[in-house]
Amino acid sequence: MEKVVDINKERRVAWEFVEYTGISVFLTGKAGTGKTTFLHDLVARTRKRVVVVAPTGVAAINAGGVTIHSFFQLSLSPFVPGAELKSKYDFGRDKRKIIASLDLLIIDEISMVRCDLLDAIDYVLRRYRDHHRPFGGVQLLMIGDLAQLTPVVTPEEEGLIKCYYETPYFFSSNALRQIQYVTVELSHVYRQQELQFVELLNHVRTGHLSESDLSLLNSRYKPGFIPKPGEGYIRLTTHNHMASRFNEQELMRLPSRMVEFKAKVEGTFPETSFPTEATLCLKEGAQVMFIKNDTNNGAYYNGLIGCVTELSEDRIVVTPQGSDSLIEVDVVQWENTRYALNEKTREIESEVLGTFSQYPLRLAWSVTIHKSQGLTFDRAIVDAGHSFAPGQAYVALSRLRSLDGLVLSEPIPLSAIINDGRVDRYMLGQQDPSAAMMTQLPILKQEYERHLLTELFDMQPIWQAEEGVVRVFSEYLSRKFAPLYQRHLQATERLRLEVVEVARKWEKKIAELAISMIQQEDFRKRVVAAADYFKNKLEEILSDPIRLTKDVKSENKQAMKLLQSRLPDLRQQWLARLYLLNTIAEKGFDPTTFLKAKQTAMLDALDEGRLSRKRAKKATKAKEPKPKTWDISYDLFVNGLSIGEIAKSRGFTVGTICNHLQRFVASGDIKIKEILPPQLLQIINAAFDLLGDDAPLADVKARIPGDLDWGYLRLVLESRKT
Repeated sequence: MEKVVDINKERRVAWEFVEYTGISVFLTGKAGTGKTTFLHDLVARTRKRVVVVAPTGVAAINAGGVTIHSFFQLSLSPFVPGAELKSKYDFGRDKRKIIASLDLLIIDEISMVRCDLLDAIDYVLRRYRDHHRPFGGVQLLMIGDLAQLTPVVTPEEEGLIKCYYETPYFFSSNALRQIQYVTVELSHVYRQQELQFVELLNHVRTGHLSESDLSLLNSRYKPGFIPKPGEGYIRLTTHNHMASRFNEQELMRLPSRMVEFKAKVEGTFPETSFPTEATLCLKEGAQVMFIKNDTNNGAYYNGLIGCVTELSEDRIVVTPQGSDSLIEVDVVQWENTRYALNEKTREIESEVLGTFSQYPLRLAWSVTIHKSQGLTFDRAIVDAGHSFAPGQAYVALSRLRSLDGLVLSEPIPLSAIINDGRVDRYMLGQQDPSAAMMTQLPILKQEYERHLLTELFDMQPIWQAEEGVVRVFSEYLSRKFAPLYQRHLQATERLRLEVVEVARKWEKKIAELAISMIQQEDFRKRVVAAADYFKNKLEEILSDPIRLTKDVKSENKQAMKLLQSRLPDLRQQWLARLYLLNTIAEKGFDPTTFLKAKQTAMLDALDEGRLSRKRAKKATKAKEPKPKTWDISYDLFVNGLSIGEIAKSRGFTVGTICNHLQRFVASGDIKIKEILPPQLLQIINAAFDLLGDDAPLADVKARIPGDLDWGYLRLVLESRKT
């Protein structure tokens, strides 16, 4: 029997690369290996500042993130390398602050992301951060399976992309080729347990089917198969119109009365992101599928098939397939969010832009293979004989738990098992470099501290930013502003001699020292002294030149355009470095302190200009502040409502309310014993004690009896930090 530690080995490796190194990660794996679980665990536990994006609206909502195009404000047309995108100042202040202070960008469903889209992300990140580093120095976590859904490329786009890229896949991105990243493949399949079926799926996935494989697969072909009512078979088809037509036909055959349920949409929620129909048409006897997990009672899960057994204008009762139990279905809510910066906590948080409230059901006699992505079925009729895209047949077949639950509507020819040789060659080429990097993981984790320390003393960007301002004076303003031009020349030379050259000696020393020496107390004291030295020098050298240059005015439009771009960059970098060095000088250096200080320093630097402009404006009458959503939940909790009651009264999930209250657990305003009963709390703490606070939450959850919501585990984990 496989040990738990072996099952989770790859997840632990992925976690350590993401959390304890700066190296980017491509997390892949067969269908049903827990990639989405890893994503949610990571977001809940990481100390890094994270944004989650996905290529489609539905994928973004499922991942708890936003779409790539909306976050980076990109057009839907292909990105041509070397093209100019929007000016950085077209982005809102909050968006600029979020990007500037970002540590980790998670891209879910990376297999669907085109190479040019990844290069467009690189373009935007460079503009807000380090211009000279791919993705602006942001670490990437790319999650997906190249054997499943592929990038959508129209014939017109394909012609354009071919001129610049070898393939449309993300791995052909020019920016990605410039960074070091590791591929971690999850191998343990949780969905299927039959060895014969697992091996068959592996062969379909790779496109290497033998005659016996094809014979075994097509033994599931049953001509004219008609499932009996209540058996819960769902038909997987290749095209939307086929699934819709089949569902409509089956619904019309039922003799019972049709009832319509209209969704309630509030705020901004794009129609393309609707998780189910805005008008849900049902009849008694209709076969339906749940499209959300029941986080309150665990009565249903995403993908559960059932039959509508009771129906009225305000009541839906579903009986799951193979069960006599009854589920009275309540309306649930999906949230369309965007990332916003909490000015009080300085943390990146999800802000709700709009909600979609509807019964978590859709007609389920048929669904497209594309929409079945991520779902699990006990029984399905697969119509994949006309698959038209790589991985489509694999996605359909891998939805099943077992071979016995599979019925083919027609034989699947070998031609329908479409695989892209370019993907195979790429994955083969990743094996040796990634294996070598994994053996180096203990060293890389140690070297991460050296990397952060080197980053602390990297003064080159400030010097380059000052040289950029000097060039504006040299080319356009040297005569009219001669004294100020001389000040900048002197500042540039002093920066080179007293800051950059001294910092280079520090970087050389850091590179030469063993990590054990770097971690010694004596060396840490020297780091604090050096931080104080550089802070004082930067303030002394650049304070006056920057202050005086703010008042420069010229009729030369080109000069002012360049100056108004380069001076804010210099000032932002200067202030951020001052604040960072000051924090290290006061608190000392360690990786966690540095990461937090770097994030806060950048935000403070960005805020400085805004605050000075606000002071100059005429004061206006303050509006009554709108209460924050987490404060509302807190008030309800202290007034005696349980988390479940708050969730129901506010129309949120239990997990969302737990997220609201997490900040109050962290501050000590709420004690964890006020939330959970002593016996359950003891069990959860014992699981954390055994596995460690860094263990995947899925492992901890597996040791807790019952179906406890993930949010409660995060609250307990937060309480253990205080």
